[in-house]
Amino acid sequence: MAYTMNPHIPKVRRQAVKMLREGKSSREVARYFGYDQSSIIRWEKKARHLNAGPIPTESSRPKRSPLALPEGVVRKIIEKRLERNRCGQVVHQELLRAGVTVSLSSVQRTLDRCGLTKKRSPWKRPHDYTPRPDAAFPGAFVEVDTVHLMSPLGARTYVYTLIDVHSRFAYAEVTEKIGAKESAGFLSRAQARAPFPFVMVQTDNGSEFSIGFTHSLKRYGMRHRHSRVRRSNDQAHVERFNRTLQEECLDHVSHGVSSFKRALKKYLPYYNEERMHMGIDYQTPLQVMQRY
Repeated sequence: MAYTMNPHIPKVRRQAVKMLREGKSSREVARYFGYDQSSIIRWEKKARHLNAGPIPTESSRPKRSPLALPEGVVRKIIEKRLERNRCGQVVHQELLRAGVTVSLSSVQRTLDRCGLTKKRSPWKRPHDYTPRPDAAFPGAFVEVDTVHLMSPLGARTYVYTLIDVHSRFAYAEVTEKIGAKESAGFLSRAQARAPFPFVMVQTDNGSEFSIGFTHSLKRYGMRHRHSRVRRSNDQAHVERFNRTLQEECLDHVSHGVSSFKRALKKYLPYYNEERMHMGIDYQTPLQVMQRY
């Protein structure tokens, strides 16, 4: 912040320098304007670098903070960063082990000021990190995913899969196309088959679960949560169901939409009503849902 907020001071300085250059002594000019003689001399030095314009007011902020890190410490921070390209926390611990006393915030601030930190791209799509709810009852938390199947001839088939984390109730459909609209339709049909309402649905960050899918869920009265990026365990239940579905069902039939549909029609009742699950104490999903 400047030491004076008077907007007319730059013009006063210019007038004082003008009088000084017209032959007046610095003492006379200082007495006329009511300033110290040394101030008049400094104004005249600054005016040499200006084109006869007003002399602006400079900031009163010190050129260097009294709490600034010594140059030697800054140099060591930069050297540690460039040595292995480790993060600021690791650089801080390495400096402490080397006997350099410095705070973590100072290390992070120095790396940022020197352009040695990775900035988030402005073009990167933001992700919603809605807190993961507790699957305390059927429908409280449902995971949805897609399985991509490739035939020997190159034809691609998709399988939408859904599983309720609490009861392990599962549902799946085969389709030749995926998208936000198809995903919303699948979830609507799954809700019609399930004996309980879906409260929150979790998906990965695929294009078939984009903003259009989120808006569709809001119309259905459901909440949508994206799994965290590079956290594969967020979708552990549905990923395990995908593997089971392929090993026990899809791998035993010929490739094709009609074949997969017939196989799923027989397998899903078995999975939900007869198959025991170790994760729910060797019960079936039907037995868990009957308690509610």
